[in-house]
Amino acid sequence: MPAGTPGCVAGNTMSGRVYLDYNAAAPLRPEARAAMVAAMDEVGNPSSVHAEGRTAKALIETARAQVAEAVGAQGADIVFVSGATEAAALACAGRGLHGAGIEHDAVRAWIIQDLPVDATGRVYVAAPATSVLQMANSETGRLQELPFGLAVSDMTQAFGKIPLAFDQSGVEMALVSAHKMGGPKGIGALILKRGLDVTAQIKGGGQEMGRRSGTENLIGIAGFGAAVRAATQDLKSGVWERVEKIRNILEKTLESEAKGTILIGKSVPRLPNTSYLATPGWKGETQVMQMDMAGFAISAGSACSSGTAKVRHVLRTMGMTEREAGSAIRVSLGPGTTEAEVLAFADAWLAALKRFRIRDARRTASDDQGVKT
Repeated sequence: MPAGTPGCVAGNTMSGRVYLDYNAAAPLRPEARAAMVAAMDEVGNPSSVHAEGRTAKALIETARAQVAEAVGAQGADIVFVSGATEAAALACAGRGLHGAGIEHDAVRAWIIQDLPVDATGRVYVAAPATSVLQMANSETGRLQELPFGLAVSDMTQAFGKIPLAFDQSGVEMALVSAHKMGGPKGIGALILKRGLDVTAQIKGGGQEMGRRSGTENLIGIAGFGAAVRAATQDLKSGVWERVEKIRNILEKTLESEAKGTILIGKSVPRLPNTSYLATPGWKGETQVMQMDMAGFAISAGSACSSGTAKVRHVLRTMGMTEREAGSAIRVSLGPGTTEAEVLAFADAWLAALKRFRIRDARRTASDDQGVKT
Protein backbone atom coordinates (compact mmCIF):
# COMPACT_ATOMS: atom_id res chain seq x y z
CA MET A 1 0.00 0.00 0.00
CA PRO A 2 1.74 3.22 -1.09
CA ALA A 3 2.05 6.09 1.35
CA GLY A 4 -0.96 8.34 1.12
CA THR A 5 -3.44 5.51 0.52
CA PRO A 6 -6.42 5.71 2.91
CA GLY A 7 -5.65 3.69 6.02
CA CYS A 8 -1.91 3.94 5.46
CA VAL A 9 0.32 5.81 7.88
CA ALA A 10 1.83 8.77 6.08
CA GLY A 11 5.32 10.09 6.61
CA ASN A 12 7.37 6.89 6.44
CA THR A 13 9.85 8.48 4.05
CA MET A 14 10.72 12.06 4.92
CA SER A 15 13.30 14.22 3.15
CA GLY A 16 14.92 11.17 1.62
CA ARG A 17 15.01 9.32 4.94
CA VAL A 18 13.42 5.95 5.68
CA TYR A 19 11.73 5.44 9.03
CA LEU A 20 12.10 1.90 10.42
CA ASP A 21 11.42 2.48 14.12
CA TYR A 22 7.66 1.95 14.40
CA ASN A 23 7.97 0.14 17.74
CA ALA A 24 9.31 3.36 19.25
CA ALA A 25 6.61 5.57 17.72
CA ALA A 26 4.54 5.36 14.57
CA PRO A 27 4.10 8.44 12.34
CA LEU A 28 0.92 10.35 13.15
CA ARG A 29 -1.99 9.07 11.08
CA PRO A 30 -3.81 11.66 8.97
CA GLU A 31 -7.09 10.62 10.61
CA ALA A 32 -5.62 11.34 14.05
CA ARG A 33 -4.26 14.68 12.92
CA ALA A 34 -7.65 15.73 11.54
CA ALA A 35 -9.43 14.72 14.75
CA MET A 36 -6.92 16.63 16.86
CA VAL A 37 -7.20 19.79 14.77
CA ALA A 38 -11.00 19.64 15.07
CA ALA A 39 -10.76 19.15 18.85
CA MET A 40 -8.57 22.24 19.16
CA ASP A 41 -11.57 24.36 18.20
CA GLU A 42 -13.68 23.03 21.09
CA VAL A 43 -13.56 25.64 23.83
CA GLY A 44 -15.52 23.82 26.53
CA ASN A 45 -14.15 21.98 29.55
CA PRO A 46 -15.44 18.36 29.40
CA SER A 47 -16.57 18.64 33.03
CA SER A 48 -18.76 21.69 32.37
CA VAL A 49 -22.52 21.13 32.06
CA HIS A 50 -23.20 23.81 29.43
CA ALA A 51 -23.44 23.06 25.70
CA GLU A 52 -19.76 23.70 25.03
CA GLY A 53 -18.74 21.37 27.84
CA ARG A 54 -21.14 18.67 26.68
CA THR A 55 -19.70 18.88 23.16
CA ALA A 56 -16.17 18.36 24.50
CA LYS A 57 -17.38 15.51 26.70
CA ALA A 58 -19.04 13.86 23.72
CA LEU A 59 -15.72 13.81 21.85
CA ILE A 60 -14.10 12.00 24.77
CA GLU A 61 -16.89 9.46 25.01
CA THR A 62 -16.73 8.80 21.27
CA ALA A 63 -13.00 8.08 21.56
CA ARG A 64 -13.62 5.92 24.63
CA ALA A 65 -16.10 3.84 22.65
CA GLN A 66 -13.64 3.54 19.74
CA VAL A 67 -10.89 2.22 21.99
CA ALA A 68 -13.28 -0.13 23.79
CA GLU A 69 -14.66 -1.57 20.56
CA ALA A 70 -11.16 -2.20 19.18
CA VAL A 71 -10.07 -4.30 22.16
CA GLY A 72 -13.35 -5.98 23.00
CA ALA A 73 -14.17 -4.01 26.14
CA GLN A 74 -16.87 -1.59 27.25
CA GLY A 75 -16.53 2.18 27.35
CA ALA A 76 -16.83 2.36 31.13
CA ASP A 77 -13.80 0.09 31.39
CA ILE A 78 -11.44 2.48 29.57
CA VAL A 79 -9.47 4.93 31.73
CA PHE A 80 -7.63 7.59 29.74
CA VAL A 81 -4.18 8.40 31.14
CA SER A 82 -1.01 10.10 29.89
CA GLY A 83 0.39 6.87 28.43
CA ALA A 84 1.23 3.25 29.18
CA THR A 85 3.78 4.32 31.81
CA GLU A 86 1.09 5.97 33.91
CA ALA A 87 -1.24 3.05 33.22
CA ALA A 88 1.44 0.67 34.54
CA ALA A 89 1.73 2.67 37.76
CA LEU A 90 -2.03 2.80 38.20
CA ALA A 91 -2.35 -0.95 37.66
CA CYS A 92 0.75 -2.23 39.48
CA ALA A 93 1.82 0.17 42.24
CA GLY A 94 1.79 -1.35 45.71
CA ARG A 95 0.46 -4.76 44.64
CA GLY A 96 3.65 -6.82 44.87
CA LEU A 97 3.03 -8.43 41.49
CA HIS A 98 5.49 -10.84 39.91
CA GLY A 99 6.92 -10.53 36.42
CA ALA A 100 9.92 -11.23 34.22
CA GLY A 101 13.03 -9.23 33.45
CA ILE A 102 11.94 -8.77 29.84
CA GLU A 103 9.07 -6.44 30.75
CA HIS A 104 9.25 -2.77 29.78
CA ASP A 105 10.95 -0.54 32.34
CA ALA A 106 7.61 1.14 33.12
CA VAL A 107 6.35 -2.22 34.38
CA ARG A 108 9.61 -3.47 35.88
CA ALA A 109 9.63 -0.46 38.20
CA TRP A 110 6.63 -1.90 40.10
CA ILE A 111 7.10 -5.68 40.07
CA ILE A 112 9.15 -8.47 41.63
CA GLN A 113 11.25 -9.75 38.74
CA ASP A 114 11.33 -13.46 39.41
CA LEU A 115 9.37 -15.19 36.63
CA PRO A 116 11.57 -17.56 34.58
CA VAL A 117 12.34 -16.80 30.94
CA ASP A 118 13.79 -19.26 28.43
CA ALA A 119 16.23 -18.57 25.59
CA THR A 120 13.38 -17.87 23.16
CA GLY A 121 11.91 -15.17 25.40
CA ARG A 122 8.99 -17.24 26.62
CA VAL A 123 7.88 -16.41 30.17
CA TYR A 124 6.54 -19.07 32.54
CA VAL A 125 3.72 -17.94 34.83
CA ALA A 126 2.75 -20.15 37.78
CA ALA A 127 0.32 -17.81 39.55
CA PRO A 128 -1.55 -15.61 37.03
CA ALA A 129 -3.61 -13.77 39.65
CA THR A 130 -0.46 -12.18 41.08
CA SER A 131 1.55 -11.85 37.88
CA VAL A 132 2.23 -9.45 35.02
CA LEU A 133 2.98 -10.57 31.47
CA GLN A 134 3.41 -8.47 28.34
CA MET A 135 1.55 -9.60 25.23
CA ALA A 136 4.41 -8.63 22.91
CA ASN A 137 7.97 -7.60 23.62
CA SER A 138 8.91 -4.21 22.20
CA GLU A 139 12.44 -5.30 21.24
CA THR A 140 12.22 -8.90 20.07
CA GLY A 141 8.56 -8.81 19.05
CA ARG A 142 8.07 -12.09 20.94
CA LEU A 143 4.38 -12.90 21.54
CA GLN A 144 3.30 -14.56 24.78
CA GLU A 145 0.38 -16.84 25.56
CA LEU A 146 -1.49 -15.00 28.31
CA PRO A 147 -2.78 -17.32 31.05
CA PHE A 148 -6.41 -16.86 32.08
CA GLY A 149 -6.79 -14.76 35.21
CA LEU A 150 -3.60 -12.74 34.64
CA ALA A 151 -3.47 -9.63 36.84
CA VAL A 152 -1.92 -7.20 34.32
CA SER A 153 -0.75 -7.33 30.71
CA ASP A 154 1.19 -4.71 28.80
CA MET A 155 -0.53 -4.81 25.40
CA THR A 156 1.11 -1.62 24.13
CA GLN A 157 3.13 -3.15 21.29
CA ALA A 158 0.44 -5.64 20.25
CA PHE A 159 -2.39 -3.07 20.12
CA GLY A 160 -3.05 -2.18 16.49
CA LYS A 161 -0.69 -4.80 15.05
CA ILE A 162 -2.56 -8.00 15.92
CA PRO A 163 -6.24 -8.59 16.80
CA LEU A 164 -7.05 -8.21 20.50
CA ALA A 165 -9.98 -9.66 22.41
CA PHE A 166 -9.56 -8.30 25.93
CA ASP A 167 -12.99 -9.52 27.03
CA GLN A 168 -12.02 -13.11 26.19
CA SER A 169 -8.45 -13.00 27.50
CA GLY A 170 -9.27 -13.28 31.19
CA VAL A 171 -6.81 -10.47 31.90
CA GLU A 172 -7.84 -8.11 34.72
CA MET A 173 -6.03 -4.97 33.48
CA ALA A 174 -4.20 -4.03 30.29
CA LEU A 175 -1.98 -1.11 29.29
CA VAL A 176 -2.07 0.58 25.87
CA SER A 177 -0.62 3.72 24.33
CA ALA A 178 -1.62 5.78 21.29
CA HIS A 179 1.72 6.63 19.69
CA LYS A 180 2.57 3.02 18.86
CA MET A 181 -0.30 2.89 16.37
CA GLY A 182 -0.12 6.33 14.78
CA GLY A 183 -1.88 8.31 17.47
CA PRO A 184 -0.42 11.29 19.35
CA LYS A 185 2.23 10.96 22.03
CA GLY A 186 1.27 11.55 25.65
CA ILE A 187 -2.05 9.67 25.72
CA GLY A 188 -2.88 6.08 26.58
CA ALA A 189 -5.34 3.99 28.52
CA LEU A 190 -5.76 1.46 31.27
CA ILE A 191 -8.32 -1.19 30.32
CA LEU A 192 -10.22 -2.83 33.17
CA LYS A 193 -12.07 -6.12 33.40
CA ARG A 194 -15.83 -5.57 33.70
CA GLY A 195 -16.72 -4.83 37.33
CA LEU A 196 -13.11 -4.21 38.38
CA ASP A 197 -11.93 -0.83 39.65
CA VAL A 198 -8.69 0.86 40.71
CA THR A 199 -7.76 3.37 43.37
CA ALA A 200 -6.89 6.75 41.88
CA GLN A 201 -3.31 7.87 42.30
CA ILE A 202 -3.97 11.35 40.92
CA LYS A 203 -6.75 12.85 43.03
CA GLY A 204 -8.69 16.03 42.50
CA GLY A 205 -11.81 16.66 40.47
CA GLY A 206 -12.73 13.02 40.01
CA GLN A 207 -12.47 12.85 36.23
CA GLU A 208 -12.35 9.49 34.44
CA MET A 209 -15.07 8.10 36.71
CA GLY A 210 -12.98 8.93 39.76
CA ARG A 211 -10.03 6.85 38.61
CA ARG A 212 -7.75 9.60 37.31
CA SER A 213 -8.33 13.24 38.14
CA GLY A 214 -7.29 16.18 36.01
CA THR A 215 -8.88 17.94 33.06
CA GLU A 216 -8.87 15.44 30.22
CA ASN A 217 -6.42 15.75 27.33
CA LEU A 218 -9.22 16.37 24.85
CA ILE A 219 -6.96 16.83 21.82
CA GLY A 220 -4.90 13.72 22.58
CA ILE A 221 -7.94 11.59 23.34
CA ALA A 222 -9.65 12.61 20.09
CA GLY A 223 -6.50 11.70 18.15
CA PHE A 224 -6.22 8.40 20.03
CA GLY A 225 -9.76 7.39 19.11
CA ALA A 226 -9.28 8.27 15.45
CA ALA A 227 -5.97 6.39 15.31
CA VAL A 228 -7.58 3.30 16.85
CA ARG A 229 -10.38 3.37 14.31
CA ALA A 230 -7.91 3.63 11.42
CA ALA A 231 -5.66 0.92 12.89
CA THR A 232 -8.65 -1.39 13.18
CA GLN A 233 -9.36 -0.91 9.49
CA ASP A 234 -5.73 -1.78 8.73
CA LEU A 235 -6.09 -5.04 10.62
CA LYS A 236 -9.27 -5.94 8.77
CA SER A 237 -7.79 -5.12 5.36
CA GLY A 238 -4.70 -7.30 5.79
CA VAL A 239 -2.13 -4.51 6.00
CA TRP A 240 -0.04 -6.31 8.60
CA GLU A 241 0.11 -9.50 6.54
CA ARG A 242 1.75 -7.39 3.82
CA VAL A 243 4.11 -5.87 6.38
CA GLU A 244 5.09 -9.35 7.56
CA LYS A 245 5.93 -10.41 4.01
CA ILE A 246 8.19 -7.38 3.61
CA ARG A 247 9.82 -8.11 6.99
CA ASN A 248 10.49 -11.68 5.86
CA ILE A 249 12.04 -10.43 2.61
CA LEU A 250 14.37 -8.23 4.65
CA GLU A 251 15.41 -11.10 6.89
CA LYS A 252 15.94 -13.50 3.99
CA THR A 253 18.15 -10.92 2.28
CA LEU A 254 20.23 -10.38 5.41
CA GLU A 255 20.47 -14.08 6.22
CA SER A 256 21.95 -14.89 2.84
CA GLU A 257 24.70 -12.29 3.22
CA ALA A 258 25.33 -11.73 6.94
CA LYS A 259 26.93 -14.91 8.17
CA GLY A 260 27.25 -14.95 11.95
CA THR A 261 24.41 -12.51 12.50
CA ILE A 262 21.72 -13.84 14.86
CA LEU A 263 18.07 -13.27 13.92
CA ILE A 264 16.53 -13.18 17.39
CA GLY A 265 13.05 -14.68 17.70
CA LYS A 266 12.89 -15.92 14.11
CA SER A 267 11.49 -19.33 15.05
CA VAL A 268 8.90 -18.22 17.63
CA PRO A 269 5.59 -16.32 17.48
CA ARG A 270 6.28 -12.60 17.17
CA LEU A 271 4.89 -9.33 15.88
CA PRO A 272 4.62 -9.15 12.08
CA ASN A 273 6.77 -6.04 11.79
CA THR A 274 9.77 -6.67 14.04
CA SER A 275 13.31 -7.86 13.26
CA TYR A 276 15.95 -8.01 15.98
CA LEU A 277 19.50 -8.66 14.79
CA ALA A 278 22.70 -9.28 16.72
CA THR A 279 26.15 -9.30 15.13
CA PRO A 280 28.54 -10.14 17.99
CA GLY A 281 31.29 -7.56 18.37
CA TRP A 282 29.60 -4.81 16.35
CA LYS A 283 28.06 -2.42 18.86
CA GLY A 284 24.39 -1.76 18.37
CA GLU A 285 24.77 1.95 19.10
CA THR A 286 27.42 2.17 16.38
CA GLN A 287 25.12 0.52 13.88
CA VAL A 288 22.29 2.90 14.78
CA MET A 289 24.53 5.92 14.18
CA GLN A 290 25.89 4.55 10.91
CA MET A 291 22.41 3.82 9.59
CA ASP A 292 21.22 7.24 10.74
CA MET A 293 23.98 8.85 8.67
CA ALA A 294 22.90 6.67 5.74
CA GLY A 295 19.31 7.93 6.08
CA PHE A 296 17.65 5.09 8.00
CA ALA A 297 16.02 5.39 11.43
CA ILE A 298 16.39 2.20 13.47
CA SER A 299 17.13 1.55 17.14
CA ALA A 300 19.17 -0.58 19.50
CA GLY A 301 16.09 -1.45 21.56
CA SER A 302 13.38 0.31 23.55
CA ALA A 303 13.43 4.06 22.93
CA CYS A 304 12.90 4.66 26.67
CA SER A 305 16.24 3.00 27.40
CA SER A 306 18.31 4.15 24.43
CA GLY A 307 21.83 5.23 25.30
CA THR A 308 21.90 3.25 28.53
CA ALA A 309 22.96 -0.23 29.61
CA LYS A 310 19.30 -0.99 30.32
CA VAL A 311 18.76 -1.50 26.61
CA ARG A 312 20.33 -4.95 27.02
CA HIS A 313 18.18 -6.23 29.87
CA VAL A 314 15.78 -8.17 27.62
CA LEU A 315 18.48 -10.16 25.83
CA ARG A 316 20.54 -10.68 28.97
CA THR A 317 17.43 -12.06 30.69
CA MET A 318 17.06 -14.45 27.75
CA GLY A 319 20.56 -15.74 28.39
CA MET A 320 22.55 -13.96 25.70
CA THR A 321 26.09 -12.84 26.46
CA GLU A 322 26.93 -9.17 27.01
CA ARG A 323 28.83 -9.19 23.70
CA GLU A 324 25.83 -10.57 21.82
CA ALA A 325 23.28 -8.36 23.56
CA GLY A 326 25.38 -5.23 23.06
CA SER A 327 25.42 -5.81 19.31
CA ALA A 328 21.65 -5.97 18.79
CA ILE A 329 19.59 -3.63 16.63
CA ARG A 330 15.84 -3.47 16.09
CA VAL A 331 14.22 -2.80 12.74
CA SER A 332 10.47 -2.29 13.03
CA LEU A 333 8.24 -1.70 10.01
CA GLY A 334 4.83 -0.12 9.60
CA PRO A 335 1.91 0.15 7.19
CA GLY A 336 3.79 2.73 5.12
CA THR A 337 6.96 0.65 4.71
CA THR A 338 7.76 -0.57 1.20
CA GLU A 339 9.82 -3.47 -0.08
CA ALA A 340 12.13 -1.02 -1.86
CA GLU A 341 12.83 0.74 1.45
CA VAL A 342 13.78 -2.42 3.34
CA LEU A 343 15.98 -3.59 0.45
CA ALA A 344 17.71 -0.20 0.41
CA PHE A 345 18.27 -0.56 4.15
CA ALA A 346 19.65 -4.06 3.64
CA ASP A 347 22.15 -2.75 1.08
CA ALA A 348 23.31 0.03 3.41
CA TRP A 349 23.53 -2.24 6.44
CA LEU A 350 25.40 -5.01 4.60
CA ALA A 351 27.89 -2.45 3.25
CA ALA A 352 28.49 -1.20 6.80
CA LEU A 353 28.84 -4.79 8.01
CA LYS A 354 31.49 -5.46 5.36
CA ARG A 355 33.45 -2.39 6.50
CA PHE A 356 33.17 -3.51 10.12
CA ARG A 357 34.48 -6.97 9.34
CA ILE A 358 37.42 -5.60 7.35
CA ARG A 359 38.37 -3.35 10.29
CA ASP A 360 37.83 -6.18 12.75
CA ALA A 361 40.05 -8.52 10.73
CA ARG A 362 42.79 -5.90 10.56
CA ARG A 363 42.54 -5.27 14.28
CA THR A 364 42.76 -8.98 15.00
CA ALA A 365 45.77 -9.36 12.71
CA SER A 366 47.47 -6.40 14.37
CA ASP A 367 46.83 -7.87 17.83
CA ASP A 368 48.23 -11.23 16.71
CA GLN A 369 51.32 -9.54 15.29
CA GLY A 370 51.82 -7.71 18.55
CA VAL A 371 51.69 -10.97 20.47
CA LYS A 372 54.30 -12.58 18.16
CA THR A 373 56.74 -9.68 18.53
